[in-house]
Amino acid sequence: MTSRPEHLPERLALVSDAQAADFVTAGLLEGREDVPSIALNKIAEPLPGDDVRSRLHRVRDLIDDALARFRDERPPAADAWLAPRLHETLRLTRREAAEKRLWTYMALGVAPDYVVWRHKSEPNTRHPHGRVARDRFVGPHYKQAFSRLWWAAELFRDGPDYRPAVVACGNQDMLNSALRLDIIDHRPTALALTRLMEKGIVSTGREINALTPAVNAAAATLMYDILAPDVERDGEALRDWAAAAETALPSPRHNLPEGPDEERAPEDSVANLAAHFEGLFSDAPVRGRITDEEAE
Repeated sequence: MTSRPEHLPERLALVSDAQAADFVTAGLLEGREDVPSIALNKIAEPLPGDDVRSRLHRVRDLIDDALARFRDERPPAADAWLAPRLHETLRLTRREAAEKRLWTYMALGVAPDYVVWRHKSEPNTRHPHGRVARDRFVGPHYKQAFSRLWWAAELFRDGPDYRPAVVACGNQDMLNSALRLDIIDHRPTALALTRLMEKGIVSTGREINALTPAVNAAAATLMYDILAPDVERDGEALRDWAAAAETALPSPRHNLPEGPDEERAPEDSVANLAAHFEGLFSDAPVRGRITDEEAE
């Protein structure tokens, strides 16, 4: 199995897709090879300055703890634990998180062993060793192993409260489908979806895969930000939170961390959308669900 990199520099870095191509080999994707970390760091562009948020070992320590904690469980179980703690450890702005080269370096230079452990498929006739999809190393934000977790925590958190993000990340169908949708950038929409999950109205993959297209399709004719307005985002709270990384302790391992001290989404907006989405779901076709007419 792919191992922890032998060489870990002090700071995180950037690696482009073109640079990554030489390192994302068939052997790595099958978990049979390690990333040549010294060679990778020779071509990587270290993040400038001495911002504590860029210190690599804070992130690697977190990932080591995730591997130890979930080693004997199904790998997807790690997502809900790691996502909020990765978000709180890095303390990125959205602009910084949109830098694709950072996530590529995270996957290749910081924790390729985690990517292989988390995403390698079971062996089959075509891939007798199992295989990791290439986009888990260099894919879009909703596919790449670490980017997807950061964005899930960012889009589903309610101000400083990561609990809705834990709910979302606890279901792979929600995590995989919602992150592709532009509407999830509207906080009351994201929180209304997790509220339906918390209430048990939707829980199975089939139900979630019926709900999210219905919600997305309805957005074409109904503007959710007008039906359920959000508060204006406070950039100062985010800047203070990022600056506090200088004195922050490592992200708590047993309790949820706290995100930036932003105002929470309006409760009325979340409740109104949750009720609206419940109605959409009742009419959505769910594969395998027996309708009232069929039951009669």
